[in-house]
Amino acid sequence: MNLIIDIGNTRAKVAIFSCGELIESYIVEPLTREWVDCLLEKYPDVNQAIVSSTRNNIDEVVAMLDGVVEYVVGFKPGLTPIPIGNDYHTPLTLGADRLAAAVGGVALYPASDLLIIDLGTAITIDYVEGGRFKGGNISPGVTTRFRALADYTAKLPLCQPTYDVSEYGRTTQEAIEQGVMRGVEHEIQGYIDCFSKKNTKKSIILTGGEAKYFVKRIKNTIFADCEPVFFGLNAILEYNAEKQ
Repeated sequence: MNLIIDIGNTRAKVAIFSCGELIESYIVEPLTREWVDCLLEKYPDVNQAIVSSTRNNIDEVVAMLDGVVEYVVGFKPGLTPIPIGNDYHTPLTLGADRLAAAVGGVALYPASDLLIIDLGTAITIDYVEGGRFKGGNISPGVTTRFRALADYTAKLPLCQPTYDVSEYGRTTQEAIEQGVMRGVEHEIQGYIDCFSKKNTKKSIILTGGEAKYFVKRIKNTIFADCEPVFFGLNAILEYNAEKQ
């Protein structure tokens, strides 16, 4: 069994895999040795682990697991071998979550070219074609945009993401909410339209913590929550374990 740890900008996500299947997942903050010990008591057959982090604490977490499981991979893009090609010109600066999602997308949809839309603190739009990570774009996330309006203007309030799909607002709060949500919606839809014109065998994956707000707004996508990253990290772990 495999232990998957994905540490993001704001929280840690943990999963247990067995024979390529996701058994259970958790959101943890903070991630402690005591919590890991409790999890491994529940799953004593876990013998491999992988750690991915957008922070600078990956070696610390790997050290925490050393001696607890038999084999641990600290996933570092550009250094850790992966089972897909990577055409990114600066692989050492590529976010681990972006690359893991690409690997996971290939594992889940091996016959497709992929557009992976991850809506978190930042929005990332990544392309996988012919089993190779081609690159992508990064822009501010939904919550980041709301905070920017509140921080860099004198009178606009801090607003939050909304499920409401009104065309426009009738109050200042509604105008900010729909301005941000509609702006992101049209931004993403533009990427989807361009991708769809040139790719016939395609899968479009919508994932990330803020993706739930766009499920009704954006059609013809696969809503996958955080599964692509989990499946990607599991595939990377298995790929490296086989090389041992």
